[in-house]
Amino acid sequence: MQSSLQCLRPFSEFFCRSIWRPRPQKSSAHGNPAKWSSLGSAVIFGSDNMVGASDRILDALVEANATPAPSYGADPWTIEAEGLLAETFEHDLAAFFVATGTAANSLALSAITQPWSAVLCHRHAHIMVDESSAPEFFTGGARLIPVMDADGKITPEALGRTLKRLPADGPHNVRPSAVSLSQASECGLVYSPYEIAALTDIAKSHGAAVHMDGARFANAVARLNCSPAELTWKAGVDVLCLGASKNGALAAEAVVFFDRKHAVDFSSRRKRAGHLVAKGRLFGAQFVGWLQDGHWLDLARSANRAADQLSAGLARHSGVRVVWPTEANEVFAILPRALGEKLRAAGGVFYEWNPDSLPENESLGKEEVFLRFVTSFLTSPREVSDFLEAAGAISAPETLPDSDVWH
Repeated sequence: MQSSLQCLRPFSEFFCRSIWRPRPQKSSAHGNPAKWSSLGSAVIFGSDNMVGASDRILDALVEANATPAPSYGADPWTIEAEGLLAETFEHDLAAFFVATGTAANSLALSAITQPWSAVLCHRHAHIMVDESSAPEFFTGGARLIPVMDADGKITPEALGRTLKRLPADGPHNVRPSAVSLSQASECGLVYSPYEIAALTDIAKSHGAAVHMDGARFANAVARLNCSPAELTWKAGVDVLCLGASKNGALAAEAVVFFDRKHAVDFSSRRKRAGHLVAKGRLFGAQFVGWLQDGHWLDLARSANRAADQLSAGLARHSGVRVVWPTEANEVFAILPRALGEKLRAAGGVFYEWNPDSLPENESLGKEEVFLRFVTSFLTSPREVSDFLEAAGAISAPETLPDSDVWH
Protein backbone atom coordinates (compact mmCIF):
# COMPACT_ATOMS: atom_id res chain seq x y z
CA MET A 1 0.00 0.00 0.00
CA GLN A 2 1.28 3.45 -0.89
CA SER A 3 1.90 5.97 1.86
CA SER A 4 -0.24 9.10 1.92
CA LEU A 5 2.67 11.17 0.64
CA GLN A 6 3.22 8.80 -2.26
CA CYS A 7 -0.45 9.09 -3.12
CA LEU A 8 -0.15 12.87 -3.09
CA ARG A 9 2.90 12.94 -5.36
CA PRO A 10 0.95 12.96 -8.66
CA PHE A 11 -1.02 15.99 -7.47
CA SER A 12 2.15 17.71 -6.27
CA GLU A 13 3.83 17.24 -9.64
CA PHE A 14 0.67 18.30 -11.45
CA PHE A 15 0.58 21.59 -9.53
CA CYS A 16 4.29 22.28 -9.36
CA ARG A 17 4.91 22.00 -13.06
CA SER A 18 2.62 24.98 -13.53
CA ILE A 19 -0.35 23.38 -15.19
CA TRP A 20 -2.61 24.32 -12.32
CA ARG A 21 -5.89 25.80 -13.57
CA PRO A 22 -7.93 27.53 -10.88
CA ARG A 23 -11.44 28.73 -11.53
CA PRO A 24 -11.59 31.99 -13.46
CA GLN A 25 -12.04 34.95 -11.15
CA LYS A 26 -11.92 38.71 -11.22
CA SER A 27 -8.51 40.35 -11.23
CA SER A 28 -7.28 41.83 -7.97
CA ALA A 29 -4.36 43.91 -6.85
CA HIS A 30 -2.55 40.66 -6.12
CA GLY A 31 -2.79 39.50 -9.70
CA ASN A 32 -5.39 36.74 -9.69
CA PRO A 33 -5.95 35.99 -13.37
CA ALA A 34 -9.28 36.82 -14.96
CA LYS A 35 -8.97 34.01 -17.50
CA TRP A 36 -6.47 31.53 -18.83
CA SER A 37 -5.93 31.55 -22.55
CA SER A 38 -2.90 32.21 -24.73
CA LEU A 39 -0.25 30.70 -22.47
CA GLY A 40 -2.28 27.51 -22.21
CA SER A 41 -1.84 27.28 -18.43
CA ALA A 42 -1.01 29.38 -15.42
CA VAL A 43 2.54 30.73 -15.35
CA ILE A 44 3.36 31.20 -11.68
CA PHE A 45 5.32 34.34 -10.87
CA GLY A 46 3.21 35.21 -7.82
CA SER A 47 5.62 33.80 -5.26
CA ASP A 48 8.09 30.98 -4.81
CA ASN A 49 5.87 29.67 -2.00
CA MET A 50 3.10 28.86 -4.48
CA VAL A 51 4.86 25.78 -5.85
CA GLY A 52 5.28 22.49 -4.04
CA ALA A 53 8.31 20.53 -2.90
CA SER A 54 11.19 18.98 -4.80
CA ASP A 55 11.10 15.24 -5.37
CA ARG A 56 14.13 14.72 -3.13
CA ILE A 57 12.41 16.37 -0.22
CA LEU A 58 9.21 14.40 -0.80
CA ASP A 59 11.28 11.21 -0.89
CA ALA A 60 12.89 12.14 2.42
CA LEU A 61 9.47 12.74 3.96
CA VAL A 62 8.18 9.40 2.70
CA GLU A 63 11.21 7.65 4.18
CA ALA A 64 10.85 9.45 7.53
CA ASN A 65 7.17 8.58 7.57
CA ALA A 66 7.78 4.86 7.08
CA THR A 67 8.83 3.93 10.62
CA PRO A 68 8.17 5.23 14.15
CA ALA A 69 10.71 7.64 15.63
CA PRO A 70 11.22 9.55 18.89
CA SER A 71 9.09 12.67 19.26
CA TYR A 72 9.78 16.39 19.62
CA GLY A 73 13.00 16.52 17.61
CA ALA A 74 14.82 13.65 19.29
CA ASP A 75 14.64 11.61 16.09
CA PRO A 76 17.59 10.67 13.84
CA TRP A 77 16.39 12.97 11.04
CA THR A 78 16.40 16.10 13.16
CA ILE A 79 19.76 15.20 14.70
CA GLU A 80 21.21 14.66 11.21
CA ALA A 81 19.73 17.94 9.99
CA GLU A 82 21.40 19.80 12.88
CA GLY A 83 24.70 18.18 11.96
CA LEU A 84 24.29 19.12 8.30
CA LEU A 85 23.62 22.73 9.26
CA ALA A 86 26.79 22.82 11.38
CA GLU A 87 28.72 21.34 8.46
CA THR A 88 27.17 23.75 5.95
CA PHE A 89 27.97 26.81 8.08
CA GLU A 90 31.34 25.49 9.30
CA HIS A 91 30.49 26.39 12.88
CA ASP A 92 29.11 25.04 16.10
CA LEU A 93 25.48 26.15 16.33
CA ALA A 94 22.10 25.58 17.89
CA ALA A 95 19.24 24.97 15.44
CA PHE A 96 15.50 24.86 16.04
CA PHE A 97 12.89 23.99 13.40
CA VAL A 98 9.49 25.61 12.92
CA ALA A 99 6.86 25.65 10.19
CA THR A 100 6.67 29.32 9.19
CA GLY A 101 8.93 32.26 8.55
CA THR A 102 6.85 34.49 10.80
CA ALA A 103 7.34 32.09 13.72
CA ALA A 104 11.05 31.82 12.99
CA ASN A 105 11.64 35.58 12.81
CA SER A 106 9.45 36.48 15.77
CA LEU A 107 10.84 33.81 18.07
CA ALA A 108 14.42 34.57 17.03
CA LEU A 109 13.93 38.24 17.81
CA SER A 110 12.40 37.38 21.17
CA ALA A 111 15.66 35.65 22.10
CA ILE A 112 17.81 38.73 21.48
CA THR A 113 15.41 41.55 22.36
CA GLN A 114 13.90 42.80 25.58
CA PRO A 115 10.25 44.00 25.66
CA TRP A 116 11.39 47.54 26.48
CA SER A 117 13.93 47.74 23.64
CA ALA A 118 13.81 48.17 19.86
CA VAL A 119 14.52 46.27 16.66
CA LEU A 120 15.84 48.31 13.73
CA CYS A 121 14.98 47.08 10.24
CA HIS A 122 14.31 48.24 6.69
CA ARG A 123 11.00 50.04 6.28
CA HIS A 124 9.86 47.32 3.87
CA ALA A 125 11.17 44.40 5.93
CA HIS A 126 8.88 41.41 6.19
CA ILE A 127 8.86 41.75 9.98
CA MET A 128 7.75 45.37 9.60
CA VAL A 129 5.11 44.98 6.88
CA ASP A 130 3.96 41.39 6.44
CA GLU A 131 4.05 39.62 9.80
CA SER A 132 1.15 41.46 11.45
CA SER A 133 2.14 42.24 15.04
CA ALA A 134 3.79 38.84 15.60
CA PRO A 135 7.28 40.29 16.26
CA GLU A 136 5.86 42.65 18.86
CA PHE A 137 3.74 39.86 20.36
CA PHE A 138 6.54 37.31 20.72
CA THR A 139 9.07 39.86 21.97
CA GLY A 140 6.60 41.04 24.58
CA GLY A 141 6.26 44.49 23.05
CA ALA A 142 9.63 45.43 21.57
CA ARG A 143 9.28 48.33 19.14
CA LEU A 144 10.11 47.98 15.44
CA ILE A 145 11.87 51.08 14.14
CA PRO A 146 12.49 51.54 10.39
CA VAL A 147 15.95 52.58 9.25
CA MET A 148 15.40 55.93 7.58
CA ASP A 149 16.78 56.89 4.17
CA ALA A 150 17.40 53.26 3.19
CA ASP A 151 16.52 52.57 -0.43
CA GLY A 152 16.69 48.96 -1.69
CA LYS A 153 18.68 47.75 1.29
CA ILE A 154 20.13 49.17 4.49
CA THR A 155 23.44 50.99 4.15
CA PRO A 156 25.93 51.64 6.96
CA GLU A 157 25.34 55.38 6.55
CA ALA A 158 21.56 55.02 6.87
CA LEU A 159 21.87 52.73 9.89
CA GLY A 160 24.30 55.10 11.57
CA ARG A 161 22.03 58.12 11.01
CA THR A 162 19.02 56.28 12.44
CA LEU A 163 20.94 55.17 15.52
CA LYS A 164 22.24 58.69 16.03
CA ARG A 165 18.71 60.16 15.87
CA LEU A 166 17.30 57.82 18.52
CA PRO A 167 16.88 59.52 21.91
CA ALA A 168 18.86 57.97 24.75
CA ASP A 169 17.16 59.21 27.90
CA GLY A 170 16.59 55.93 29.70
CA PRO A 171 14.30 54.58 30.95
CA HIS A 172 12.02 56.91 29.01
CA ASN A 173 13.22 55.90 25.53
CA VAL A 174 13.64 52.52 23.88
CA ARG A 175 17.17 51.56 22.97
CA PRO A 176 18.08 49.22 20.09
CA SER A 177 18.87 45.66 21.09
CA ALA A 178 18.73 44.15 17.60
CA VAL A 179 19.22 45.04 13.96
CA SER A 180 17.42 42.87 11.41
CA LEU A 181 18.67 42.35 7.84
CA SER A 182 16.78 40.56 5.05
CA GLN A 183 18.89 38.38 2.77
CA ALA A 184 17.82 38.83 0.00
CA SER A 185 16.13 42.17 0.64
CA GLU A 186 12.48 42.97 -0.10
CA CYS A 187 13.66 44.64 -3.31
CA GLY A 188 15.45 41.48 -4.43
CA LEU A 189 18.93 42.80 -3.62
CA VAL A 190 21.64 40.80 -1.88
CA TYR A 191 24.09 41.90 0.79
CA SER A 192 27.74 41.03 0.21
CA PRO A 193 29.86 39.76 3.11
CA TYR A 194 31.57 43.16 3.20
CA GLU A 195 28.24 45.00 3.46
CA ILE A 196 27.00 42.70 6.22
CA ALA A 197 30.22 43.10 8.20
CA ALA A 198 29.99 46.89 7.95
CA LEU A 199 26.40 46.83 9.25
CA THR A 200 27.10 44.38 12.06
CA ASP A 201 30.08 46.45 13.21
CA ILE A 202 27.82 49.49 13.60
CA ALA A 203 25.07 47.47 15.29
CA LYS A 204 27.41 45.91 17.83
CA SER A 205 29.10 49.21 18.59
CA HIS A 206 25.65 50.24 19.86
CA GLY A 207 25.10 47.03 21.83
CA ALA A 208 22.69 45.48 19.32
CA ALA A 209 22.68 41.85 18.16
CA VAL A 210 22.12 41.05 14.48
CA HIS A 211 19.23 38.98 13.15
CA MET A 212 19.00 37.87 9.53
CA ASP A 213 15.72 37.02 7.83
CA GLY A 214 16.92 34.39 5.38
CA ALA A 215 13.68 33.49 3.62
CA ARG A 216 15.67 33.67 0.35
CA PHE A 217 19.11 33.15 1.86
CA ALA A 218 19.76 30.25 -0.52
CA ASN A 219 19.22 32.52 -3.53
CA ALA A 220 21.72 35.02 -2.11
CA VAL A 221 24.36 32.33 -1.51
CA ALA A 222 23.85 30.97 -5.02
CA ARG A 223 24.17 34.43 -6.55
CA LEU A 224 27.22 35.58 -4.61
CA ASN A 225 29.05 32.29 -4.97
CA CYS A 226 30.47 32.57 -1.47
CA SER A 227 30.08 30.33 1.55
CA PRO A 228 27.11 30.44 3.93
CA ALA A 229 29.62 31.12 6.72
CA GLU A 230 30.91 34.23 4.96
CA LEU A 231 27.37 35.63 4.79
CA THR A 232 26.54 34.94 8.43
CA TRP A 233 28.70 34.38 11.50
CA LYS A 234 31.98 35.37 9.83
CA ALA A 235 30.35 38.73 9.04
CA GLY A 236 28.89 39.14 12.54
CA VAL A 237 25.38 37.70 12.25
CA ASP A 238 24.13 36.25 15.56
CA VAL A 239 20.99 34.43 14.46
CA LEU A 240 19.75 33.39 11.01
CA CYS A 241 16.21 32.37 10.13
CA LEU A 242 16.98 30.00 7.28
CA GLY A 243 14.01 29.51 4.99
CA ALA A 244 13.48 26.34 2.98
CA SER A 245 9.75 26.75 2.29
CA LYS A 246 10.31 29.12 -0.66
CA ASN A 247 13.06 26.96 -2.11
CA GLY A 248 11.84 23.42 -2.45
CA ALA A 249 10.48 22.40 0.96
CA LEU A 250 6.83 21.97 1.91
CA ALA A 251 7.02 23.90 5.20
CA ALA A 252 10.36 24.09 6.98
CA GLU A 253 12.30 26.94 8.57
CA ALA A 254 15.34 26.78 10.84
CA VAL A 255 16.28 29.27 13.55
CA VAL A 256 20.07 29.03 13.62
CA PHE A 257 22.02 30.54 16.53
CA PHE A 258 25.75 30.95 15.94
CA ASP A 259 26.26 31.97 19.56
CA ARG A 260 24.62 29.45 21.86
CA LYS A 261 24.20 31.98 24.67
CA HIS A 262 21.29 33.49 22.73
CA ALA A 263 19.60 30.06 22.52
CA VAL A 264 19.64 29.22 26.23
CA ASP A 265 15.87 29.47 26.70
CA PHE A 266 14.80 28.97 23.11
CA SER A 267 13.38 25.48 23.58
CA SER A 268 10.98 26.92 26.14
CA ARG A 269 10.13 29.88 23.91
CA ARG A 270 9.27 27.58 21.04
CA LYS A 271 7.14 25.33 23.25
CA ARG A 272 5.31 28.24 24.88
CA ALA A 273 4.55 29.67 21.44
CA GLY A 274 2.99 26.40 20.27
CA HIS A 275 5.66 25.68 17.66
CA LEU A 276 7.20 22.53 19.11
CA VAL A 277 5.93 19.82 16.76
CA ALA A 278 5.48 16.30 18.10
CA LYS A 279 6.52 14.66 14.82
CA GLY A 280 9.65 16.77 14.55
CA ARG A 281 11.16 14.33 12.07
CA LEU A 282 8.95 15.87 9.39
CA PHE A 283 11.02 19.07 9.70
CA GLY A 284 14.28 17.19 10.08
CA ALA A 285 13.63 15.05 7.01
CA GLN A 286 12.92 18.09 4.87
CA PHE A 287 16.17 19.74 5.90
CA VAL A 288 18.17 16.55 5.36
CA GLY A 289 16.81 16.21 1.84
CA TRP A 290 17.32 19.93 1.26
CA LEU A 291 20.91 20.20 2.45
CA GLN A 292 22.41 16.92 1.30
CA ASP A 293 24.64 17.11 -1.78
CA GLY A 294 24.02 20.86 -2.08
CA HIS A 295 20.46 20.30 -3.25
CA TRP A 296 19.33 23.60 -1.68
CA LEU A 297 21.78 25.55 -3.83
CA ASP A 298 20.87 23.65 -6.99
CA LEU A 299 17.26 24.66 -6.41
CA ALA A 300 18.22 28.29 -5.78
CA ARG A 301 20.43 28.46 -8.87
CA SER A 302 17.57 27.19 -11.00
CA ALA A 303 15.26 29.92 -9.66
CA ASN A 304 17.94 32.58 -10.12
CA ARG A 305 18.58 31.56 -13.73
CA ALA A 306 14.87 31.81 -14.50
CA ALA A 307 14.80 35.30 -12.96
CA ASP A 308 17.80 36.35 -15.05
CA GLN A 309 16.09 35.13 -18.20
CA LEU A 310 12.84 36.89 -17.33
CA SER A 311 14.58 40.13 -16.35
CA ALA A 312 16.66 40.25 -19.52
CA GLY A 313 13.62 39.57 -21.69
CA LEU A 314 11.44 42.20 -20.02
CA ALA A 315 14.25 44.76 -20.26
CA ARG A 316 14.24 44.30 -24.04
CA HIS A 317 10.62 45.44 -24.19
CA SER A 318 10.42 49.09 -25.18
CA GLY A 319 7.62 49.84 -22.70
CA VAL A 320 9.12 48.06 -19.68
CA ARG A 321 11.60 49.30 -17.07
CA VAL A 322 13.27 46.80 -14.74
CA VAL A 323 13.79 49.08 -11.75
CA TRP A 324 15.97 47.02 -9.41
CA PRO A 325 18.95 44.84 -10.39
CA THR A 326 17.93 41.19 -10.51
CA GLU A 327 20.22 39.69 -7.87
CA ALA A 328 18.15 36.79 -6.54
CA ASN A 329 14.92 35.31 -7.91
CA GLU A 330 12.70 38.40 -7.97
CA VAL A 331 12.14 40.82 -10.84
CA PHE A 332 10.65 44.26 -10.17
CA ALA A 333 9.45 46.12 -13.23
CA ILE A 334 7.24 48.99 -14.36
CA LEU A 335 4.94 48.00 -17.23
CA PRO A 336 2.24 49.78 -19.18
CA ARG A 337 -0.97 48.93 -17.34
CA ALA A 338 -2.49 47.55 -20.54
CA LEU A 339 0.43 45.15 -20.93
CA GLY A 340 0.08 43.96 -17.34
CA GLU A 341 -3.60 43.28 -17.92
CA LYS A 342 -2.79 41.44 -21.14
CA LEU A 343 -0.27 39.20 -19.40
CA ARG A 344 -2.67 38.50 -16.56
CA ALA A 345 -5.41 37.59 -19.01
CA ALA A 346 -2.97 35.32 -20.84
CA GLY A 347 -2.37 33.28 -17.69
CA GLY A 348 0.35 35.14 -15.82
CA VAL A 349 0.18 35.12 -12.02
CA PHE A 350 2.09 38.02 -10.43
CA TYR A 351 1.62 40.74 -7.82
CA GLU A 352 1.07 44.45 -8.18
CA TRP A 353 3.65 46.00 -5.87
CA ASN A 354 3.73 49.02 -3.58
CA PRO A 355 5.12 52.06 -5.46
CA ASP A 356 6.69 53.21 -2.20
CA SER A 357 9.39 50.59 -2.79
CA LEU A 358 10.47 52.10 -6.11
CA PRO A 359 14.01 53.51 -6.31
CA GLU A 360 14.24 57.22 -5.60
CA ASN A 361 14.94 58.01 -9.24
CA GLU A 362 11.83 56.20 -10.51
CA SER A 363 8.22 57.32 -10.63
CA LEU A 364 5.04 55.65 -11.79
CA GLY A 365 3.14 57.11 -14.73
CA LYS A 366 -0.64 57.37 -14.79
CA GLU A 367 -0.99 54.43 -17.19
CA GLU A 368 1.78 52.33 -15.66
CA VAL A 369 1.83 49.61 -13.04
CA PHE A 370 4.62 48.40 -10.74
CA LEU A 371 4.83 44.60 -10.66
CA ARG A 372 6.81 41.93 -8.88
CA PHE A 373 7.62 38.62 -10.58
CA VAL A 374 9.08 35.75 -8.53
CA THR A 375 10.58 32.65 -10.11
CA SER A 376 10.95 29.30 -8.39
CA PHE A 377 13.09 26.22 -8.77
CA LEU A 378 10.32 24.80 -10.97
CA THR A 379 10.15 27.75 -13.38
CA SER A 380 11.28 26.36 -16.71
CA PRO A 381 13.09 28.25 -19.50
CA ARG A 382 10.19 27.43 -21.81
CA GLU A 383 7.65 28.99 -19.45
CA VAL A 384 9.69 32.18 -19.31
CA SER A 385 10.08 32.27 -23.08
CA ASP A 386 6.35 31.76 -23.62
CA PHE A 387 5.58 34.51 -21.11
CA LEU A 388 7.96 36.91 -22.83
CA GLU A 389 6.47 36.05 -26.20
CA ALA A 390 3.03 36.87 -24.82
CA ALA A 391 4.46 40.20 -23.66
CA GLY A 392 5.71 40.92 -27.15
CA ALA A 393 9.26 41.10 -25.85
CA ILE A 394 12.34 39.84 -27.62
CA SER A 395 12.83 36.61 -25.73
CA ALA A 396 16.11 36.03 -23.96
CA PRO A 397 17.76 32.74 -24.99
CA GLU A 398 16.58 29.76 -23.05
CA THR A 399 19.16 28.65 -20.50
CA LEU A 400 18.77 25.02 -19.60
CA PRO A 401 19.50 23.89 -16.02
CA ASP A 402 22.92 22.42 -15.35
CA SER A 403 21.24 19.45 -13.71
CA ASP A 404 17.79 18.06 -13.20
CA VAL A 405 17.04 19.75 -9.87
CA TRP A 406 13.57 18.22 -9.72
CA HIS A 407 15.15 14.89 -8.88
